[in-house]
Amino acid sequence: MPRLARRATLSTCAALTVASLALAGCSLAGKEKNPQGTGTEAASTDAPVAGSTVTLVTHGDFALPDELLAKFESETGLELEVRKVEDGLPNQLALTKDHPLGDVAFGVDNGSAAFDLQEGVFADYQADLPEGASKFLLKGADDKDMLTPVDHGAVCVNVDLTWFEEKGLQPPSTLEDLTLPKYKDLLVVPGATGSTTGLLFMLATMDQYDEEWTDYWSRLVANGADITKDWSDAYYGGFTAGKSGGTRPMVVSYDTSPAFTVDEKTGESTTAALLDTCIQQVEYAGVLANAENPAGARELVDFLVSPEVQAALPDSMYMFPVATGTPLPEQWARHAHQPSRVYTFNADELADQRQEWLAEWRNVTTR
Repeated sequence: MPRLARRATLSTCAALTVASLALAGCSLAGKEKNPQGTGTEAASTDAPVAGSTVTLVTHGDFALPDELLAKFESETGLELEVRKVEDGLPNQLALTKDHPLGDVAFGVDNGSAAFDLQEGVFADYQADLPEGASKFLLKGADDKDMLTPVDHGAVCVNVDLTWFEEKGLQPPSTLEDLTLPKYKDLLVVPGATGSTTGLLFMLATMDQYDEEWTDYWSRLVANGADITKDWSDAYYGGFTAGKSGGTRPMVVSYDTSPAFTVDEKTGESTTAALLDTCIQQVEYAGVLANAENPAGARELVDFLVSPEVQAALPDSMYMFPVATGTPLPEQWARHAHQPSRVYTFNADELADQRQEWLAEWRNVTTR
Protein backbone atom coordinates (compact mmCIF):
# COMPACT_ATOMS: atom_id res chain seq x y z
CA MET A 1 0.00 0.00 0.00
CA PRO A 2 1.39 3.44 -0.86
CA ARG A 3 2.38 5.72 1.96
CA LEU A 4 -0.57 7.85 3.00
CA ALA A 5 -0.15 11.53 3.80
CA ARG A 6 0.62 12.29 7.45
CA ARG A 7 -0.72 15.67 8.53
CA ALA A 8 1.54 18.24 10.17
CA THR A 9 1.54 18.14 13.97
CA LEU A 10 0.63 20.93 16.35
CA SER A 11 3.21 20.76 19.15
CA THR A 12 4.17 24.24 20.32
CA CYS A 13 7.63 22.98 21.20
CA ALA A 14 8.04 21.53 17.72
CA ALA A 15 11.45 20.63 16.43
CA LEU A 16 12.20 22.22 13.09
CA THR A 17 13.77 20.16 10.37
CA VAL A 18 14.50 22.06 7.17
CA ALA A 19 15.24 20.29 3.93
CA SER A 20 15.94 22.24 0.75
CA LEU A 21 15.48 21.17 -2.84
CA ALA A 22 16.68 23.09 -5.87
CA LEU A 23 14.68 22.15 -8.94
CA ALA A 24 15.14 22.97 -12.63
CA GLY A 25 13.44 22.18 -15.94
CA CYS A 26 11.10 22.90 -18.85
CA SER A 27 7.82 24.86 -19.50
CA LEU A 28 4.41 25.61 -18.01
CA ALA A 29 1.68 27.27 -20.01
CA GLY A 30 1.23 30.68 -18.46
CA LYS A 31 -1.91 32.73 -17.98
CA GLU A 32 -2.64 36.40 -17.57
CA LYS A 33 -3.32 37.16 -13.92
CA ASN A 34 -4.57 39.99 -11.78
CA PRO A 35 -1.41 40.78 -9.76
CA GLN A 36 -3.55 41.57 -6.73
CA GLY A 37 -5.52 38.34 -6.79
CA THR A 38 -9.11 38.37 -5.58
CA GLY A 39 -8.31 39.87 -2.18
CA THR A 40 -7.53 43.43 -1.24
CA GLU A 41 -4.42 45.28 -2.36
CA ALA A 42 -1.36 43.03 -2.55
CA ALA A 43 1.92 43.99 -0.92
CA SER A 44 3.56 44.69 -4.27
CA THR A 45 2.68 44.53 -7.97
CA ASP A 46 6.28 44.24 -9.19
CA ALA A 47 6.98 41.42 -11.62
CA PRO A 48 9.15 38.57 -10.30
CA VAL A 49 12.85 38.91 -11.04
CA ALA A 50 14.14 36.20 -13.37
CA GLY A 51 16.75 34.06 -11.67
CA SER A 52 15.61 35.00 -8.18
CA THR A 53 14.71 32.34 -5.64
CA VAL A 54 11.22 31.80 -4.28
CA THR A 55 11.04 29.60 -1.20
CA LEU A 56 8.10 27.38 -0.30
CA VAL A 57 7.71 26.45 3.37
CA THR A 58 5.60 23.34 3.77
CA HIS A 59 5.00 20.16 5.77
CA GLY A 60 6.97 16.96 5.39
CA ASP A 61 4.42 15.36 3.05
CA PHE A 62 4.75 17.89 0.23
CA ALA A 63 5.53 15.77 -2.82
CA LEU A 64 4.57 17.24 -6.18
CA PRO A 65 6.37 15.60 -9.14
CA ASP A 66 9.81 17.06 -9.88
CA GLU A 67 8.97 17.56 -13.54
CA LEU A 68 5.96 19.67 -12.63
CA LEU A 69 7.99 21.90 -10.32
CA ALA A 70 10.62 22.18 -13.03
CA LYS A 71 7.97 23.49 -15.43
CA PHE A 72 7.15 26.23 -12.95
CA GLU A 73 10.78 27.29 -12.90
CA SER A 74 11.08 27.29 -16.67
CA GLU A 75 7.93 29.33 -17.23
CA THR A 76 8.56 31.93 -14.53
CA GLY A 77 12.34 32.12 -14.63
CA LEU A 78 12.36 31.64 -10.85
CA GLU A 79 14.39 29.13 -8.87
CA LEU A 80 12.21 27.14 -6.49
CA GLU A 81 13.43 26.08 -3.06
CA VAL A 82 11.30 23.81 -0.86
CA ARG A 83 11.82 23.91 2.89
CA LYS A 84 10.03 21.20 4.81
CA VAL A 85 9.02 21.69 8.43
CA GLU A 86 8.66 18.17 9.74
CA ASP A 87 6.78 19.08 12.91
CA GLY A 88 4.50 21.94 13.93
CA LEU A 89 4.25 24.00 10.72
CA PRO A 90 1.58 26.48 11.98
CA ASN A 91 3.54 27.26 15.14
CA GLN A 92 6.85 27.60 13.33
CA LEU A 93 5.27 30.07 10.91
CA ALA A 94 3.99 32.15 13.84
CA LEU A 95 7.31 32.04 15.67
CA THR A 96 9.26 33.18 12.59
CA LYS A 97 6.75 35.68 11.16
CA ASP A 98 9.12 38.68 11.47
CA HIS A 99 11.90 36.78 9.71
CA PRO A 100 10.01 34.11 7.77
CA LEU A 101 11.52 30.83 6.64
CA GLY A 102 10.46 31.54 3.06
CA ASP A 103 8.08 33.39 0.78
CA VAL A 104 5.04 31.08 0.59
CA ALA A 105 3.55 28.63 3.08
CA PHE A 106 1.54 25.64 1.94
CA GLY A 107 -0.13 23.04 4.16
CA VAL A 108 -1.66 25.14 6.92
CA ASP A 109 -5.16 23.71 7.19
CA ASN A 110 -8.54 24.90 8.41
CA GLY A 111 -7.73 23.64 11.89
CA SER A 112 -4.82 26.07 12.30
CA ALA A 113 -5.13 28.74 9.58
CA ALA A 114 -7.11 31.24 11.67
CA PHE A 115 -4.44 31.04 14.36
CA ASP A 116 -1.75 32.03 11.85
CA LEU A 117 -3.97 34.77 10.44
CA GLN A 118 -4.43 36.24 13.90
CA GLU A 119 -0.67 36.07 14.42
CA GLY A 120 -0.08 38.12 11.25
CA VAL A 121 1.76 35.36 9.42
CA PHE A 122 0.30 36.03 5.97
CA ALA A 123 0.36 38.95 3.55
CA ASP A 124 -2.77 40.08 1.71
CA TYR A 125 -2.98 37.97 -1.45
CA GLN A 126 -5.29 35.36 -2.87
CA ALA A 127 -4.94 33.69 -6.26
CA ASP A 128 -7.72 33.77 -8.82
CA LEU A 129 -9.67 30.74 -7.67
CA PRO A 130 -10.54 27.92 -10.08
CA GLU A 131 -14.15 26.87 -10.46
CA GLY A 132 -15.45 25.25 -7.29
CA ALA A 133 -12.64 26.43 -5.01
CA SER A 134 -14.53 29.28 -3.36
CA LYS A 135 -16.58 26.85 -1.27
CA PHE A 136 -13.36 25.84 0.50
CA LEU A 137 -12.52 29.34 1.74
CA LEU A 138 -11.87 29.44 5.47
CA LYS A 139 -15.24 29.48 7.21
CA GLY A 140 -15.65 32.10 9.92
CA ALA A 141 -12.32 33.84 9.37
CA ASP A 142 -12.42 37.60 8.75
CA ASP A 143 -9.20 37.43 6.74
CA LYS A 144 -10.15 34.39 4.65
CA ASP A 145 -9.25 36.24 1.42
CA MET A 146 -5.57 36.15 2.44
CA LEU A 147 -5.38 32.39 1.85
CA THR A 148 -5.86 30.25 -1.26
CA PRO A 149 -7.45 26.79 -0.85
CA VAL A 150 -5.40 24.15 -2.68
CA ASP A 151 -6.64 20.70 -1.67
CA HIS A 152 -9.18 19.05 0.61
CA GLY A 153 -10.20 15.77 2.16
CA ALA A 154 -12.30 14.60 5.07
CA VAL A 155 -11.19 13.18 8.40
CA CYS A 156 -13.35 10.12 9.04
CA VAL A 157 -13.31 6.93 11.06
CA ASN A 158 -12.03 4.08 8.87
CA VAL A 159 -12.78 0.40 9.43
CA ASP A 160 -10.98 -2.79 8.43
CA LEU A 161 -13.72 -4.62 6.49
CA THR A 162 -11.78 -7.88 6.41
CA TRP A 163 -11.45 -7.95 10.20
CA PHE A 164 -15.16 -7.30 10.75
CA GLU A 165 -16.14 -9.93 8.21
CA GLU A 166 -13.89 -12.53 9.82
CA LYS A 167 -15.35 -11.75 13.25
CA GLY A 168 -18.93 -11.76 11.99
CA LEU A 169 -19.45 -8.29 13.45
CA GLN A 170 -21.25 -5.44 11.70
CA PRO A 171 -19.08 -2.29 11.55
CA PRO A 172 -20.33 0.86 13.30
CA SER A 173 -21.85 3.77 11.38
CA THR A 174 -21.91 6.82 13.63
CA LEU A 175 -19.87 8.57 16.30
CA GLU A 176 -22.28 7.31 18.92
CA ASP A 177 -21.78 3.72 17.78
CA LEU A 178 -18.12 3.95 18.76
CA THR A 179 -19.13 4.00 22.44
CA LEU A 180 -21.15 0.76 22.25
CA PRO A 181 -19.81 -2.20 24.32
CA LYS A 182 -19.51 -4.45 21.25
CA TYR A 183 -16.83 -2.06 19.89
CA LYS A 184 -14.84 -1.91 23.12
CA ASP A 185 -11.04 -1.76 22.60
CA LEU A 186 -11.41 -1.60 18.81
CA LEU A 187 -10.68 2.09 18.09
CA VAL A 188 -7.37 3.93 17.77
CA VAL A 189 -7.37 7.74 17.56
CA PRO A 190 -4.57 10.26 16.91
CA GLY A 191 -4.39 12.74 19.78
CA ALA A 192 -5.91 16.19 19.38
CA THR A 193 -2.78 17.85 20.78
CA GLY A 194 -0.44 15.94 18.49
CA SER A 195 -1.97 16.17 15.02
CA THR A 196 -4.46 18.15 12.99
CA THR A 197 -6.19 14.85 12.18
CA GLY A 198 -6.88 14.34 15.86
CA LEU A 199 -7.81 17.99 16.38
CA LEU A 200 -10.35 17.90 13.56
CA PHE A 201 -11.87 14.68 14.91
CA MET A 202 -12.25 16.40 18.28
CA LEU A 203 -14.02 19.29 16.52
CA ALA A 204 -16.36 16.83 14.80
CA THR A 205 -17.41 15.49 18.20
CA MET A 206 -17.90 19.04 19.47
CA ASP A 207 -20.23 19.80 16.56
CA GLN A 208 -22.20 16.61 17.18
CA TYR A 209 -22.45 16.79 20.97
CA ASP A 210 -22.21 20.54 21.65
CA GLU A 211 -21.82 21.16 25.40
CA GLU A 212 -21.77 17.42 26.09
CA TRP A 213 -18.70 16.76 23.95
CA THR A 214 -16.42 16.07 26.93
CA ASP A 215 -18.94 13.54 28.23
CA TYR A 216 -18.74 11.82 24.84
CA TRP A 217 -14.97 11.61 25.13
CA SER A 218 -15.32 10.18 28.63
CA ARG A 219 -17.52 7.45 27.23
CA LEU A 220 -15.17 6.87 24.29
CA VAL A 221 -12.19 6.45 26.60
CA ALA A 222 -14.19 4.22 28.92
CA ASN A 223 -14.92 2.04 25.90
CA GLY A 224 -11.21 1.46 25.41
CA ALA A 225 -10.27 3.97 22.71
CA ASP A 226 -6.49 4.04 22.30
CA ILE A 227 -5.11 7.57 21.82
CA THR A 228 -1.76 7.87 20.07
CA LYS A 229 0.64 10.77 19.50
CA ASP A 230 -0.20 11.32 15.83
CA TRP A 231 -1.89 9.91 12.73
CA SER A 232 1.07 7.79 11.67
CA ASP A 233 1.19 6.00 15.02
CA ALA A 234 -2.56 5.40 14.88
CA TYR A 235 -2.78 4.19 11.28
CA TYR A 236 0.48 2.31 10.88
CA GLY A 237 0.96 1.30 14.50
CA GLY A 238 -2.49 0.49 15.85
CA PHE A 239 -4.78 -0.17 12.85
CA THR A 240 -5.14 -3.79 11.75
CA ALA A 241 -5.09 -2.76 8.08
CA GLY A 242 -2.00 -0.60 8.58
CA LYS A 243 0.27 -3.60 7.80
CA SER A 244 2.31 -3.22 11.00
CA GLY A 245 0.67 -5.78 13.25
CA GLY A 246 -1.93 -3.45 14.75
CA THR A 247 -4.74 -4.90 16.81
CA ARG A 248 -7.52 -2.36 16.33
CA PRO A 249 -9.85 -2.52 13.29
CA MET A 250 -11.08 1.11 13.57
CA VAL A 251 -8.95 4.24 13.15
CA VAL A 252 -9.46 7.95 12.59
CA SER A 253 -8.03 8.59 9.13
CA TYR A 254 -9.32 10.01 5.80
CA ASP A 255 -12.01 9.50 3.21
CA THR A 256 -9.20 8.91 0.70
CA SER A 257 -7.55 6.11 2.69
CA PRO A 258 -9.63 3.25 1.20
CA ALA A 259 -8.17 4.02 -2.24
CA PHE A 260 -4.82 2.78 -0.92
CA THR A 261 -6.01 -0.52 0.60
CA VAL A 262 -7.22 -2.20 -2.57
CA ASP A 263 -6.77 -5.96 -2.78
CA GLU A 264 -4.91 -6.77 -6.01
CA LYS A 265 -6.80 -10.03 -6.49
CA THR A 266 -10.36 -8.76 -6.02
CA GLY A 267 -9.92 -5.11 -6.99
CA GLU A 268 -11.95 -4.15 -3.93
CA SER A 269 -10.81 -2.06 -0.97
CA THR A 270 -10.34 -3.90 2.30
CA THR A 271 -11.23 -0.77 4.28
CA ALA A 272 -14.01 1.81 4.26
CA ALA A 273 -14.55 5.30 5.62
CA LEU A 274 -17.62 5.80 7.79
CA LEU A 275 -19.14 8.74 5.94
CA ASP A 276 -21.38 9.79 8.84
CA THR A 277 -18.34 10.55 11.03
CA CYS A 278 -16.48 13.03 8.80
CA ILE A 279 -15.22 16.57 9.13
CA GLN A 280 -13.64 18.49 6.28
CA GLN A 281 -9.95 19.32 6.09
CA VAL A 282 -8.73 22.00 3.65
CA GLU A 283 -5.09 22.92 3.05
CA TYR A 284 -4.18 26.48 2.07
CA ALA A 285 -1.32 28.39 0.48
CA GLY A 286 -0.47 31.98 1.37
CA VAL A 287 2.18 34.61 0.75
CA LEU A 288 4.15 35.13 3.95
CA ALA A 289 4.33 38.60 5.47
CA ASN A 290 7.85 40.03 5.22
CA ALA A 291 8.67 37.66 2.34
CA GLU A 292 11.88 38.52 0.52
CA ASN A 293 10.31 37.71 -2.86
CA PRO A 294 6.61 38.65 -2.70
CA ALA A 295 6.22 38.87 -6.47
CA GLY A 296 7.65 35.37 -6.91
CA ALA A 297 5.50 34.21 -4.03
CA ARG A 298 2.33 35.29 -5.81
CA GLU A 299 3.41 33.36 -8.90
CA LEU A 300 3.91 30.26 -6.76
CA VAL A 301 0.50 30.53 -5.07
CA ASP A 302 -1.10 30.85 -8.51
CA PHE A 303 0.81 27.77 -9.64
CA LEU A 304 -0.59 25.65 -6.81
CA VAL A 305 -4.14 26.06 -8.13
CA SER A 306 -3.17 25.56 -11.79
CA PRO A 307 -4.81 22.62 -13.62
CA GLU A 308 -1.51 20.72 -13.75
CA VAL A 309 -0.96 20.85 -10.00
CA GLN A 310 -4.59 20.15 -9.19
CA ALA A 311 -4.48 17.00 -11.34
CA ALA A 312 -1.29 15.82 -9.60
CA LEU A 313 -2.58 16.16 -6.02
CA PRO A 314 -4.37 12.81 -5.59
CA ASP A 315 -1.40 10.63 -6.56
CA SER A 316 1.27 12.82 -4.96
CA MET A 317 -0.34 14.12 -1.75
CA TYR A 318 -3.42 11.92 -1.38
CA MET A 319 -5.88 14.82 -1.21
CA PHE A 320 -8.74 15.92 -3.46
CA PRO A 321 -8.15 18.97 -5.70
CA VAL A 322 -10.31 22.04 -5.03
CA ALA A 323 -10.91 22.69 -8.74
CA THR A 324 -14.20 21.25 -9.99
CA GLY A 325 -13.85 18.80 -12.87
CA THR A 326 -10.26 17.77 -12.15
CA PRO A 327 -9.87 14.12 -13.24
CA LEU A 328 -9.24 11.60 -10.44
CA PRO A 329 -7.28 8.33 -10.56
CA GLU A 330 -9.37 5.25 -11.24
CA GLN A 331 -8.92 3.87 -7.73
CA TRP A 332 -10.18 7.16 -6.28
CA ALA A 333 -13.30 7.17 -8.41
CA ARG A 334 -14.09 3.64 -7.18
CA HIS A 335 -12.99 3.72 -3.56
CA ALA A 336 -12.43 7.27 -2.25
CA HIS A 337 -16.05 8.12 -1.50
CA GLN A 338 -16.74 11.61 -0.18
CA PRO A 339 -19.31 12.33 2.53
CA SER A 340 -22.48 14.17 1.57
CA ARG A 341 -22.46 15.94 4.94
CA VAL A 342 -19.54 16.95 7.13
CA TYR A 343 -19.23 18.37 10.62
CA THR A 344 -18.22 22.04 10.79
CA PHE A 345 -16.67 24.62 13.11
CA ASN A 346 -15.94 28.35 13.19
CA ALA A 347 -12.27 29.07 12.43
CA ASP A 348 -12.02 32.28 14.46
CA GLU A 349 -13.72 30.66 17.45
CA LEU A 350 -11.22 27.81 17.25
CA ALA A 351 -8.29 30.25 17.11
CA ASP A 352 -9.58 32.04 20.21
CA GLN A 353 -10.40 28.95 22.26
CA ARG A 354 -8.11 26.22 20.95
CA GLN A 355 -5.88 26.07 24.02
CA GLU A 356 -8.88 25.96 26.35
CA TRP A 357 -10.55 23.21 24.34
CA LEU A 358 -7.37 21.18 24.11
CA ALA A 359 -6.89 21.50 27.87
CA GLU A 360 -10.42 20.15 28.39
CA TRP A 361 -9.76 17.30 25.95
CA ARG A 362 -6.46 16.46 27.65
CA ASN A 363 -8.09 16.48 31.07
CA VAL A 364 -10.80 14.05 29.97
CA THR A 365 -8.52 11.67 28.07
CA THR A 366 -5.81 11.41 30.72
CA ARG A 367 -7.93 10.82 33.81
